[in-house]
Formats: sequence, structure tokens, C-alpha cells
Amino acid sequence: MTQATHTTATDNRACPHVKNLDVQPSEREYLLCVAGIKRRLPIVRINSHARIASFVILGDTELVIRAAAQLAKRLPRDIDYLMTAEAKGIPLAQEMSRILGLEHYIIARKSKKSYMNDPLQVSVSSITTHEKQELFLDKPDAARIKDGRVVLVDDVISSGESLEGLECLAKKAGAQIIGKAAILAEGDAAKRDDIIYLEALPLFN
Repeated sequence: MTQATHTTATDNRACPHVKNLDVQPSEREYLLCVAGIKRRLPIVRINSHARIASFVILGDTELVIRAAAQLAKRLPRDIDYLMTAEAKGIPLAQEMSRILGLEHYIIARKSKKSYMNDPLQVSVSSITTHEKQELFLDKPDAARIKDGRVVLVDDVISSGESLEGLECLAKKAGAQIIGKAAILAEGDAAKRDDIIYLEALPLFN
């Protein structure tokens, strides 16, 4: 698997069709350039010693479409399903599935829904909440991906624990993981050679 080629977020050559922003980013913002577009991300504190640039793709149609197109080009061939966890990975997985001509994609839920019958379940922790969360995969979805070639998709890969939970869930269902992809790799995740991503995103003190 080949790691994505990266460009510096403040390099205008990476976004040739985007005009220079009139206002320079402050210490409270991070200027991100990804998939040919720029976004100012607010820097928020998540604990006493760390801050992150808040990256939210929900509602950002342009960003989802452009990032999905770039990521889809870099995925392995012969994919049966894309799989993501709710909620921010959902629009990305849907658009990538459309581009790849996949009829279905799989969503791991963060709570057990009333319609679920004997779902698969794993526990994960989040970099933003530092609390344990549950991931659930409905029985029909588990049956659908059994023996299938699956790529895991998320908006950001950071500590990797959420991705590991998703991978554990997929493997419990009998799926073959053939790739892991995200728009951004945050912090040390950018050093990994087993993921596909478009840009690195730093952590802040």
C-alpha cells in the first residue's frame, strides 16, 4: 500500500485554483489545504496539555466531494465494501462508494439501536473525549461483509484506537481488511505506512 503524497498546507501551489486568503491564520486557527481547497480550522483545547485543529466535514459538500475523489483514486482494487463509524465518516464513505460504483457501504453505530438483533460489539476510546465508546455492527451488515474485501474509511486518523475498533469489528464479521483511508492523518498517525491519507494534520501544545 502506498502512502499519500503530501503538500504543505500553506503552499498556494497545492491549491492552484483557490485565491489567496485575505486574512492570515491566527494562533487560534490552522490553515488547511487539502484536495485543492482551503479551510480554516479552529484550534480547540481537548485537555490541559493538548489542542487540536477541529476538522468537521459534515455539511461541507465541496470538501467531501473533492476529498472523496482524491482518496478513491488511491484505494486498492476489487473492493467489496467501504466501512466507517458514525458520524463524520458517513458522507465520505457514501461519496466514495458512489464514485467506486459500490451499491452498499457499512456503518458501525456508536449505540445499540432498537432494530438491532444480536449485533457485534467492541469498545474504543476517542482522542477528543478520552472516554470509552462502543461500536456496534448490525447482524445483517456483519453477514454482508463476511469474506468480503473491505476498506476502512474515516475523516481523520489520529490515535488509531477508533480505527482499531472498526478493524476489530470487521474482522469479527469475517471481513478481509485490504485498506485503511482517511482525509487527514493527525499527529504521529502521519508516520504510519499502513494507511492512505491526503494530508497530515499537526497536534498543538
